[in-house]
Amino acid sequence: MEAEYDFSQGKRGAIDPTPRGKTRITIRLDDEVLAWFREQVNVAGGGNYQTLINEALRQYIQQSREPLEDVLRSVIREELERMQDCA
Repeated sequence: MEAEYDFSQGKRGAIDPTPRGKTRITIRLDDEVLAWFREQVNVAGGGNYQTLINEALRQYIQQSREPLEDVLRSVIREELERMQDCA
């Protein structure tokens, strides 16, 4: 360690700038919820748990916008495909 450091050229603010289209926030999540997302990243072999949370929220928003009829048709198609694959 040096006895003194020169911070005269230092800049205030975040070290990593926030990408366009993203907003830095503080959010409180239950420990169990956060642990689950982190575990999913570990099981997948790496990645970013924040990205997973963002994707889960996007899926929830999309599902809440879709008419129930469209959701049911999608589920029925998926189940029919599984049944055909098993037969």
